[in-house]
Amino acid sequence: MAFGEIPGFPPGSRFEGRHALAASGVHRPPQAGICGRAEEGAESIVLSGGYVDDVDRGHEILYTGQGGRDPATGRQVHPQELNRGNLALANSLRHGLPVRVVRRVEGGYRYDGLYRVDDYWPDVGEDGFRIWRFRLVPLEEPLETGQVKEPTEGYDTSLRHMAIVSRIIRDTAVTRRVKRLYDFCCQVCGIQLITPPGPYAEAAHIRPLGRPHDGPDVLENVLCLCPNHHVQFDRWQFALTDDLALVGIEGRLRVQPRHVIGIEYVRYHRGLYEAAAAA
Repeated sequence: MAFGEIPGFPPGSRFEGRHALAASGVHRPPQAGICGRAEEGAESIVLSGGYVDDVDRGHEILYTGQGGRDPATGRQVHPQELNRGNLALANSLRHGLPVRVVRRVEGGYRYDGLYRVDDYWPDVGEDGFRIWRFRLVPLEEPLETGQVKEPTEGYDTSLRHMAIVSRIIRDTAVTRRVKRLYDFCCQVCGIQLITPPGPYAEAAHIRPLGRPHDGPDVLENVLCLCPNHHVQFDRWQFALTDDLALVGIEGRLRVQPRHVIGIEYVRYHRGLYEAAAAA
């Protein structure tokens, strides 16, 4: 597998058809929209207008996963599963791997550079069936302070001696407040992580920020979690009931009297959890 740029084909390279595109190595499958291995990651995707739920804003792509589409009509007729190419894209996020993006344009196809998978979630598509959505943003976009800029070549999943994972941790007045409120202790397990600079915890938004979730950055929508439970919560390994019991793992959320949690945000997250569990 080849992650990153393909020598000789910089962004802007054009191809007359899928066979020329496949021969270049930029996107190897002659038909499939996702190139990759489920357990390793996705090398590339093609945006060709084949799925009605795709949204391409240029700087942001909401890409519909593969599966469940009637090739004759282009409409969704079965729910999608988190497997094959869909799982490959999910693992691109997990491993921090870049994805080559190719767009269908007049006269053929154009390679438009490296993107990263920023998020993914189950959704109900226009045709009423479950789909998997993947949000991709350009790898070369302006980066927030503390985020590592990835190199454009040299990615390899066959040799992994040590991995350093870099995630954007938003540090706002609200997130600082919730951490202080719990003295940096996780609301799920109660653990306070001690590091050389001091205690460490992460703020988890119950209803995610950004499109299409549009969750607010307010105290009612934020939890104080350890990194393990933050990742599990964001990836729907557990959820909350309306009375703040844990679903998917044992226990109950620890809540300070001054921390009023918005039940509407809890229900939104639980809806994602239930959709993911049904996949």
